[in-house]
Amino acid sequence: MKILVLSGVLRCGHDGKVTNQNRQSWVRIAAQPLLVATDPEGRDISMCPNISTNTKQCNTTLMVVKGYSAFLRIDGNKVCLDSVDGMTDGVPPSHYTVRDPGQQFVGADR
Repeated sequence: MKILVLSGVLRCGHDGKVTNQNRQSWVRIAAQPLLVATDPEGRDISMCPNISTNTKQCNTTLMVVKGYSAFLRIDGNKVCLDSVDGMTDGVPPSHYTVRDPGQQFVGADR
């Protein structure tokens, strides 16, 4: 598994784009800050095409269900891996996942 950085790409299940934001900036890979626990949560989702009379498009990411490192931490916060998976506020609910970690140099087992 690769470590997730700010330039990584997260998408909802309908292909809406998650806007990343980092809480820490002093640990970097290829000039990109690593994302840590709760960075993917509560983020805006744009361009979700899930719009109809019986559905609600994904607008916000909810809590991460899996994908935080069990061992690697920065300033006490777990590092995000490319296995990050969480739910959105869409109806019906959709998962958001990592499409590209933003770097291909550094990985972690979990």
